[in-house]
Amino acid sequence: MTIESKIDLTKDVKVASIDDFEITWFDRITLFISHTTKYLTPIIVLVMFYEVFVRYILVKPTMWANELSLWLAGIIYCIGGIYASRLRCHITIVSVYDLVSRKTQRIFDLIGVVVLNLYAAAVIYGGYFDAKNSFMTWEKLGTVWDPPIPAVMKPLILITIFLIALQSINNLIVDWGKEKKKAYDPTKDI
Repeated sequence: MTIESKIDLTKDVKVASIDDFEITWFDRITLFISHTTKYLTPIIVLVMFYEVFVRYILVKPTMWANELSLWLAGIIYCIGGIYASRLRCHITIVSVYDLVSRKTQRIFDLIGVVVLNLYAAAVIYGGYFDAKNSFMTWEKLGTVWDPPIPAVMKPLILITIFLIALQSINNLIVDWGKEKKKAYDPTKDI
């Protein structure tokens, strides 16, 4: 069963997803963006398949295939950060986190969200004018194919960081009332 089949976008009620996290309105945005972006992966495969075919069979390599695949992979990588944040796949020092009470875990969670949001604010503040200038002038890569990779990726990185920061706040709100549970179970690795 897929996540899409468990989500009814027409209702405003909160439902549980298959990964045991409550789905809020913001999670729906994250899931939509993530699940839409995943279709870029087969495009990369097709582009690289075409490049291998024309390079080694027809001996006529392209000037665009490698850059296009890197561009699309960069987009997937950025959006993957938002999805990973939704799934709480970030790094947690479980050797300390698991030993403390749920109240202390909440304090750790709050500190983590504050630090992440301060970092996000600093990166967005520091990169805004460069990203804006890059987008407004439609900055290109400067290669033979000359795609507008900087014009797309610089703003996308800032948007991604902003969405990860919002997702961390969303996760904090959703997880706040939950009971204590181990973040890591070493028996699952056996």
